Amino acid sequence: MKRDLEVRRGELARVRVVEEAEPEVGPGQALLRVDRYGLTSNNVTYAMLGDTLRYWDFFPAQSGWGRIPAWGFADVVTTRVAGLAEGVRVFGLLPMSTHLLVTAQHDNGSGFVDRSPHRAALPAAYNHYRHLDGTDRSTAMEERRMLLWPLFSASFLIDDLLGEHRCFGADAVVLSSASSKTAIGAAFLLRKRPGVTVVGLTSPANLAFVTGLGVYDSVVAYDALAGLPDTDTALVDLAGNARLQRQVHDRYADRLRARVIVGATHGDLGREPGDALHGPTPLFFFAADQIRRRAREWGLGDLEDRIEVAWQGFRAASAPWFRIDRRPGPDAAVQTYLDVLQGRADPSIGHILSMWAPGFRATRPPGS
Repeated sequence: MKRDLEVRRGELARVRVVEEAEPEVGPGQALLRVDRYGLTSNNVTYAMLGDTLRYWDFFPAQSGWGRIPAWGFADVVTTRVAGLAEGVRVFGLLPMSTHLLVTAQHDNGSGFVDRSPHRAALPAAYNHYRHLDGTDRSTAMEERRMLLWPLFSASFLIDDLLGEHRCFGADAVVLSSASSKTAIGAAFLLRKRPGVTVVGLTSPANLAFVTGLGVYDSVVAYDALAGLPDTDTALVDLAGNARLQRQVHDRYADRLRARVIVGATHGDLGREPGDALHGPTPLFFFAADQIRRRAREWGLGDLEDRIEVAWQGFRAASAPWFRIDRRPGPDAAVQTYLDVLQGRADPSIGHILSMWAPGFRATRPPGS
């Protein structure tokens, strides 16, 4: 049986685990066994923006329900694709499931692209599955890569965008949701840019953790915005919190040079008229757009090389504060997802989950 974790679209705290028959494999297709995947606040952002940025379209579910994408590792268990052997291990975007059926097309020897019709109009960068060589298959390498590398890739692209615009003429860059892995990676890179002060905004509960990271020049709690530096500032909002955007805008008025909207870790994106504020027009950052543009300008291989070089530095820097929590089974997957969704997760921990558990009794969706 195939097992999936699904959430109710628009009511993300409603979760179910369903079972369906294992899909049949047709010509040109392969069945992947999803071994494990990483869960962070980034997956919550995928769910919050599921309709706006089409994240629900990667792994369709029954009407009203969605399968949240996650980065992880899978093995080819059945294949009818010439040149793709059983047992091959891949890294890529996966559902929170036990299996994924793909329509595979080889991509210059490094892996394959899922050419399933429902993914044709989706960003190509998210449809690629990379084959792993022997050096990538150690547990430590896999777990750190699945949890941090996709987020750090976004961090790299955020830093690249800000650098391209010379940080929009601001002397300081303020990042909300400063405890999130994407914000930490962006701050790590931004601090290398001369003349830029990097400020983290976070909850009082995470203040000590974020301060101790050493990647921000200063850290301010959400309830103490008067402590923000008095200088021309660009806001990079990873929280998706319109009320916070308004408060930062009121703090700076004409000295707010830019508002870059990245994520929705606080879960209230669009609930208040943040876009109606006077001042800089909000710029909505979508990593796939920046990837497409830089791939055209630099070449995809050059872009990947630059991200990999930066990643090696961040991976080493993250070792002192980043811990890994492994939780097998659907019950643990559901509880961990709810903890992250509702802000109960420790920001220093990355969660490795699996939908495999012998004897687990799931419900089948209506009509199955």
